[in-house]
Amino acid sequence: MGDDDGMRLELDAAREEFERLGAAPDVARLVAREPRAQAPRPHGLTPRELEVLRLVASGKTNKLIAQQLCLSEKTVDRHVSNIFNKLDVPTRAAATAFAYQHNMI
Repeated sequence: MGDDDGMRLELDAAREEFERLGAAPDVARLVAREPRAQAPRPHGLTPRELEVLRLVASGKTNKLIAQQLCLSEKTVDRHVSNIFNKLDVPTRAAATAFAYQHNMI
């Protein structure tokens, strides 16, 4: 129907809910249907991981991030772990420094 922004919002909401429920096959199906022509991902981070990184850099705990994004703490923890792996950093402070050095925030 031409509402690409609405579609992305709905797909993101569905993915978040599937992740919260631990429904990995459903998450995989959504990922497979995503349009391939997406904006570049800074250092391989997904839009959600970039959002979490910005909140980590602002000093928020996983618990506060989870509340703000309406996610479980476990999901936020997974995002933080993915961020550390993708950026090849060991700590929140190192991830924050990396983000500032690379103009990600």
